[in-house]
Order: sequence, then structure tokens, then C-alpha cells
Amino acid sequence: MLSEFSLIDRFFARRAAAQPSDTESGALGIGDDCALLAPRPGEMLAISTDMLVEGRHFFADVDPQALGHKALAVNLSDLAAMGARPQAFTLAFSLPKADETWLAAFSAGLFALAERYECALIGGDTTGGPLNLCITVFGSVPPQVALRRDAAQAGDDIWISGALGNARAGLGVQRGEWQADADDAATFRRALERPEPRVALGLALRGIAHAALDLSDGLAGDLLHILERSNLQATVDVDAVPRSAALRRLSPAIQQRCTLAGGDDYELCFTAPASARAAVQNAGREAAVPVTRVGTISALQTAADRPAIGWRDAAGAPLTLTLQGFDHFHAD
Repeated sequence: MLSEFSLIDRFFARRAAAQPSDTESGALGIGDDCALLAPRPGEMLAISTDMLVEGRHFFADVDPQALGHKALAVNLSDLAAMGARPQAFTLAFSLPKADETWLAAFSAGLFALAERYECALIGGDTTGGPLNLCITVFGSVPPQVALRRDAAQAGDDIWISGALGNARAGLGVQRGEWQADADDAATFRRALERPEPRVALGLALRGIAHAALDLSDGLAGDLLHILERSNLQATVDVDAVPRSAALRRLSPAIQQRCTLAGGDDYELCFTAPASARAAVQNAGREAAVPVTRVGTISALQTAADRPAIGWRDAAGAPLTLTLQGFDHFHAD
């Protein structure tokens, strides 16, 4: 039977040691009471923590290899949204039992993504209990080009990477809320279980974009975070929001729900000046990620105005929509 330390040694410590080391950063990983990590010269550490809880963030029967991928991907997505380059991460988790088959698949999915981004596992903790995964990721970014939520400016364009809505569509199919054919259902499920962090795009947008975040809780809720921090408002063309061919085969009402308030997409939403449109398109091509302009940032008109999103159709007509992002304590 696996003990706590034999579990770590067999499935995590050896793989962590095999990853590229960053001697210039003064990194010290697994093996001591604390890890040691320094940012690259002239840069600051970017740090983010995300927790995934069974029954809240993933189904009990999820493929453990996909879960290992997603557990790290959602954290790398936060680094992408800051324009930060990944360096290392820690992993803390509780397990109902030490299942060797499950651990082998989970760690394979985790390290396959970690190795793509040369992001080393440098520590963590494990214990018995309900399945719960918590990763803290560390990256570095020059402070003058960090993509902060409070940096949007009036006149900025609003851009979105990739396509929105597939993850929420996949959740709806699994819950039995709507139907999709086998191919589309597989597309939706992959989006839900294997999001792709837009690290390359975040790096390419340094010095081009003003503000950014990753869309984890839905466009309606997440874009509002930028507006609140920057004290601005936005107008969004609902019909311009990018969506997949599979999603377009669902009803317009479901498309709108998934693209605007679905969550779990982990695409980047960012703002950039209108003069930078060609540079943004070039950054998308450099990162091999499509980018779509969906709206505009504007100043508040009066002292009584509050940051808000105005929704429009393709013809510019206003839409009355009641939307909110995902809330972990009031989830749909």
C-alpha cells in the first residue's frame, strides 16, 4: 500500500526532478522544507492559486489524465492573462484513496502540460480526504508590460482569443440540459476537460494590450472585473463573440447563454488601443491563436454612472440581457 511519501516519490518527485531546472533563478525544488524561487532578472513574480473540487469543478468519472491537464491549465491561464512566463508550481491535494492507476494517469496529464511550458513542480502536500486539487503557479513578467485588470483605457477595443461557449455546452450535454450529436458532444467535452492556456498569446501581447484576464467565469462576469477595476464601461457586439461550428448548431438561446455567461473557457479577454489592431492580429498569428474584436471600452458619462456592459446586436441595436458570470456559491 502506498504511503504519503512513497506516493509523492513514485508519481511526482521523480518527474519533477526530470524537468528543466532554472539555475539562474536560484530555484530549489522538492526535497527541502521550502522551495526557493527567484524571478528572472528585471522581472517580478506572478503568482496564482486555483482549487478544483470534485462535484463543483469536475465530475467524479472524469478521465484522470484530463483532470491532471486541467488542474495545471487553469493556473497557467492566469499567468497568460498577466503576460507572464511560467516558471514553477506547487501541488496540494487530498485523495479518497491512493489508487495507483488513477495517480499514474493524473500525473501523466499534469506533467505532459508542465513539460510543454518548462514549468517545474517544486513542492506541495497530500492527504486523505474528498478529492480536492490545489495548484499554485509561479511565473515572471517585467512590471512595465504586465497585463493588469486596472489598465484599460477609454477608446480601447475589446478582443477575445479562440472561441467561447464550448465548455458550458459540454457541461449542458453532460447534465442533460440539451442534446448534441456525437461529434459535437466530443468537441464540447474536450473543451470542458482540456482547456488550452493561451501562454504564447499572453507573451505576444506584452507592450500591445493594456488590460487582460482569462475567461474562467463567463464573459459577462469577467469583463465586468476589468471595467470595475478601470472605472470604465463597455459595449459588446453579441453577434461578434466567436463561437465554434459545433456551438452554432445549437439554438440561438443556448449559444447566447454559453458564450456570454458560460465560463470555463480559459480564453483571454483583453483590451488594446484601436491603433494596435494590426499588432494584435500579428500577435494572434505569432501565437497561432485566432483573435476577434468584439467591442469597445468607453468612459463613464456622468459621476452617477457605474461600470457596466451594454450589449448590442450586429446592427448596433441595444439588447436587454440579464446575464451574470459563474459564482461558486450560486452556480447554475
